[in-house]
Amino acid sequence: MNYGKKSTAKKRTALISRSSMMGKRARVSFIRVLFVSLIALCIAVTCLGVGSFRGVIDTAPDVDDIDIMPLGYATFLYDDAGNQIRKLAAPDSNRLPVTLEQIPVDLQHAVVAIEDERFYEHNGIDVKGILRAGMKALTTGDFSEGASTITQQLLKNNVFTNWTSESTQLERFTRKIQEQYLAVQVEKKTDKDTILENYLNTINLGAGSYGVQAAARQYFDKDVWDLNLSECATLAGITQNPTKFNPIINPDSNRKRRKEVLQHMLDQNYITQDQYDEALADDIYSRIQAAQEKNSSTDNTVYTYFEDELTDQIINDLMNIKGYTKKQATNLLYSGGLKVYTTQDSKIQNILDEEYADPSNYPDTVQYELDYALTVTDPDGNQVNYSKEMLQLYFQNEDPDFDLLFDSPEDGQTYVDKYKASILANGSKVLAERVNFAPQPQSSMSVIDQHTGYVKALIGGRGEKTASLTLNRATDTTRQPGSTFKIVSTYAPALNEKGMTLATTFEDEPYEYPDGSPVNNATRSYNGTTTIRTAIQNSINVVAVKCLEKVTPDLGLKYLDNFGFTTLAHGTEADKDANGNVWSDANLATALGGITRGVTNVELCASYAAIANGGNYIKPIYYTKILDHNGNVLIENTAAERSVIKESTAFLLTSAMEDVVKQGTGTACQLDNIPVAGKTGTTEAYNDLWFVGYTPYYTCAVWSGYDNNEKLPDYARNFHKALWKKVMTRIHEGLPSKEFEKPASVEKLSVCEETGLLPRAGCPVITEYFDVGTMPTEYCDQHFYDSDDYDYNYDTDSSDQTDNTTDTDNSESSDNGDTDNSGDSNNTDDNGNSGDDGTDNTGGSDDNGDGNEDDSSYQVDYY
Repeated sequence: MNYGKKSTAKKRTALISRSSMMGKRARVSFIRVLFVSLIALCIAVTCLGVGSFRGVIDTAPDVDDIDIMPLGYATFLYDDAGNQIRKLAAPDSNRLPVTLEQIPVDLQHAVVAIEDERFYEHNGIDVKGILRAGMKALTTGDFSEGASTITQQLLKNNVFTNWTSESTQLERFTRKIQEQYLAVQVEKKTDKDTILENYLNTINLGAGSYGVQAAARQYFDKDVWDLNLSECATLAGITQNPTKFNPIINPDSNRKRRKEVLQHMLDQNYITQDQYDEALADDIYSRIQAAQEKNSSTDNTVYTYFEDELTDQIINDLMNIKGYTKKQATNLLYSGGLKVYTTQDSKIQNILDEEYADPSNYPDTVQYELDYALTVTDPDGNQVNYSKEMLQLYFQNEDPDFDLLFDSPEDGQTYVDKYKASILANGSKVLAERVNFAPQPQSSMSVIDQHTGYVKALIGGRGEKTASLTLNRATDTTRQPGSTFKIVSTYAPALNEKGMTLATTFEDEPYEYPDGSPVNNATRSYNGTTTIRTAIQNSINVVAVKCLEKVTPDLGLKYLDNFGFTTLAHGTEADKDANGNVWSDANLATALGGITRGVTNVELCASYAAIANGGNYIKPIYYTKILDHNGNVLIENTAAERSVIKESTAFLLTSAMEDVVKQGTGTACQLDNIPVAGKTGTTEAYNDLWFVGYTPYYTCAVWSGYDNNEKLPDYARNFHKALWKKVMTRIHEGLPSKEFEKPASVEKLSVCEETGLLPRAGCPVITEYFDVGTMPTEYCDQHFYDSDDYDYNYDTDSSDQTDNTTDTDNSESSDNGDTDNSGDSNNTDDNGNSGDDGTDNTGGSDDNGDGNEDDSSYQVDYY
């Protein structure tokens, strides 16, 4: 280096030169600007962060508006005695609420120890836990350790319910910030016990169990308050991963997790070493497996036919009465924690179930009808559906007589396999398939307490019920009612307001509908002058048609509406078929049960229950009340009762129908020591067989027939009556003997059998019941009599029996006394015609749409 004078002066000059000074100043200014910019950036970032944080907080739910209680609870159904008969629960709502006092302290401590050890110390956020999890993530790269408190988890499950659909880190971050903020706010207004109680009722504990009570029932078949320490630790260990730690399917993983829970409890001084050792030595997993075997043998997840209809009724009522949408009503039923008190009598229901499960109650020859559906994905990726009707058409190309009835399920399966193979031949893949074989002939039954309208029991078919909400032949299927309709469509209005009596006579003779078609009696014979009582007893078609002609079909249809039938045709736009024909049941064929669409079992039963109830109709009731989750009455299902016929008319019909059972077409349905009134019904082609009858206690309707509406063979035409008698005999066991009560408005009187007038000497005399307003006051003028009037026995003693001996006794006939040529499933006009085109245009009388009736003749009802 040169430190000489000249060199030093040169350097001094360079340092103080203008250019040098400018450079220095520029560097200083740049540093200053950079520093200020950094400060400004920090301030901006801070402001942005504070603003963003404030924005996240501001968009969080208001703490006063949120509900930390669980969102879904199971609904329970109870029978008429208050016994639980069914639990209804959506997949995420199998939850049974309990209070914290009912939850063992060991279970509370176990959950706190493993999930949130500082739960009783923090204010909703566990800062130590957050720092611990953050440090672990930075040092090991493992971000799996959570720092959420019990309060945060409760909010995530019950407030931030969409957390499972978060797709970005920003969404997750936003939710976590709001969750932490709300956790602090919740803990300011809610005590720890309330938070813990709601959490323990919320958590997913695997196997479809939500909340500790449901889990205790699922895994141990006991209530949560009966759990020991080992069982408590087992449940507490599940919540972190309900599948991995499920003790049923992963007992080894759960065993390790249980040990971890117990260790935390020991470390946090919740238990002693002795308790720890004892709990570890407890072999609870064998008990868990035993509980599963017990549950699987006792729990039937398939709803009964009664429960099928009940759920439909509840959803409809929630929509119509409370104003819910169908989705809301369904969610409330399966997730709302309702208590539904039904009208079902479990003892009566068990009787129906047992009798319908007894093979000896059916014909020895059994056929099986195929119900089939197939969905495939074709080679182009399109989804294609195939039905049983398409299968039938496929095989009818080879055999025009092919139907869906088989001698065995195995026989039917061979056709299913062949049909499916033809579909899959092009490379299509099966997406879904349903194969079911229902034994035939089928049957349905309903039992109603006529005094309340309560449906006590029903069954919608024979054979194993393999799924819920399937075809219910008691409530869904419409079938032709046959001669059971004579009572409600014809004789009820005739006696009630047309001035006729049971002694009113008609000529039973060859007769024709207005279009010239003959009205045939089942016996194809005629008995001359016949009273209404005799016509009811022996189910005489000619008299029924003549009677409705006087009553008028319009009035008959009005009475049917008042009796509660909802499937009738009234000639409105709603009754128009695919061809544009508008159908009406206001015609003479209705007297014999020949209607457009048919009726359901329950509605027919309810119409006869109205007669048994003194003429007062009550719409069938399946439940009495529904309570919400908090025990408040949601719906009070009171009876909607209306008078259809006078009390006197009801008694007169009852008296005549007692003769049906005593000496007419229904003698097979007599019961010991208790009176029965009822009516049989059989369509001409033997497609439908009925008996509807009642005692002073209950009304019961039974139907039998083929699902595809085929003709019942000779050997299968009486089993329904035997079923009715067996069921009703068992129902009435132990009940006091009781008679039908005669009202004061009915009196007994002797009259001429042929004219129904007061008798003179020479008249054939019968004693009959009359409404006091329709008692005859004139004397018979068609028989020889002298100057002395006949003593016509004006009698009001209800204990006496009427003397109504008539021409023939059909009591021993086998379906020969009451078929009808009503037109059955054919739609009929006012003249009894079956449609202008001569084809079957029922639009629904054939339950499967098969239309197998003979459209060249009217169907006739034999009993």
